[in-house]
Amino acid sequence: MEKSINTFKELEEICQKNNKQIYEVIQKYEAELAETSEKEIRKIVKKSLDAMKESIKNGLQSKEMSISGMCGDDCDRLQKKYANSSAIFGKTFEKITTYALATIEENLRMGKIAACPTAGSCAIVPSVLVGVSEDLNIPEEDQINALITAGTIGRIISNKVALAGAVAGCQAECGVASAMAAGALTQMRGGSIHQILNAVALAMKNLLGLTCDPVCGLVEIPCVKRNPFLAIHAVTASEMALAGIESKIPLDEVIDALEQTGKLMSPMLKESSQAGLASTKTALDLKQRLFK
Repeated sequence: MEKSINTFKELEEICQKNNKQIYEVIQKYEAELAETSEKEIRKIVKKSLDAMKESIKNGLQSKEMSISGMCGDDCDRLQKKYANSSAIFGKTFEKITTYALATIEENLRMGKIAACPTAGSCAIVPSVLVGVSEDLNIPEEDQINALITAGTIGRIISNKVALAGAVAGCQAECGVASAMAAGALTQMRGGSIHQILNAVALAMKNLLGLTCDPVCGLVEIPCVKRNPFLAIHAVTASEMALAGIESKIPLDEVIDALEQTGKLMSPMLKESSQAGLASTKTALDLKQRLFK
């Protein structure tokens, strides 16, 4: 098997050289690394896919609030809204946004979720992958392929930047999740490897500088609502890439910019809750009431 793939340029070259899709290259690599079969690798990925679907199902049925009492019933509100008035962008939009809220609210309740790449960004990939798959009747095998691709995107980015808000802000959590979802969706819809990587670049470069400023130090505000927003962001990136629109900045250079931006970002905006939304008057009042 090829050497370890550490950049997107290497990934694209290997795929082209072997005339293989991203998931085909990676599942073979992972199987050899773990000394197991590709079939076993796919079984492991399916477990993550099943966990995503379970978290969506459970989240759609619950209105249980988080321990703080600040979040937990937004998915229910959105479902009621769509029951009475359809979304302007149609049924798939409704699924993605409700599935995103369902999943991230399950995280607040300490329910089972698949961190992809983190718990605070756990709803972006599942909502896009599952919502679109249901509406376009995409087979489970293709969903697994897309999830392998999403994981590969996250892994390569993590070679440069730790996927943690405390290290590089939310651009490294929800931002990366949106990029992963954009790549996975583009593959599911028949995009070329070049289009997949352009979708990742388009999604990622437009989220550079996204801060991590959680109110009260909890993964609730603005994290909950950020997940559905950035799920739709991923869809936008995929649509543009499938149209042949390209990022003028190569993907690996976008990741370099992500790394640099994270280093330049103030520690006060990296999960410390010392600035941004976390330092607003209302946020400080909430903190005082919650922790008095």
